[in-house]
Amino acid sequence: MTFCLNSTIIKPENGNPIKNAVVLLHGYGGDGKDISILSVSWKRHLPNTIFLCPDGHEQCSINPNGYQWFDLTNDDSKYILVESKKAEIKLRQYIEEIKKEYNLSNNQICISGFSQGCMMSINLGLTASSEFMCILGFSGKIINQEDLRLRKKSSTDTLLIHGDLDDIVSPTFLLEAKDFFIRNNINIETHLIKNCGHHIPIEASSIALNYILKKF
Repeated sequence: MTFCLNSTIIKPENGNPIKNAVVLLHGYGGDGKDISILSVSWKRHLPNTIFLCPDGHEQCSINPNGYQWFDLTNDDSKYILVESKKAEIKLRQYIEEIKKEYNLSNNQICISGFSQGCMMSINLGLTASSEFMCILGFSGKIINQEDLRLRKKSSTDTLLIHGDLDDIVSPTFLLEAKDFFIRNNINIETHLIKNCGHHIPIEASSIALNYILKKF
């Protein structure tokens, strides 16, 4: 099957049957191949899991070799919300294609992402009609809390990880997101990684893997 988004796909080794999926959404200006690096250390612990890492639906406006989920050259909050919802539509279609192709349901799928991909993962996970297995978010934030509160349909368990030295997406957004999740009765776990900037260190990858293993 050809998916609606070009993807880097890592299938289970040795012909193991597919019982779960992890969807990995890259950050602004990245691509599916970039974020697929996470699967290298995770896949041996998740032998029945397929990893799907789509490229964003738009070419990045400041990096023509990369992709974006929404444009960040315009920092108007209303514009960003509108553009992010366009990406949501495409990603919902993509997830439905995954479910059909591999005979999976939402509760067998983990939605994960870094930075802008984290923002999309939160929106996707909480506005879906049924809960996903979990949401994993690295170095992101909630795009618009009021909009998300109004559109929230499910309460997918969530893990958010952030670096305390992140100068791209402030770690204060982690605290704001945690407060939102608590106020909306969603199970949330957060980790602030010391001496860490805007990237995914080994410590964060290990914490996320252990979280997934509990869910699987």
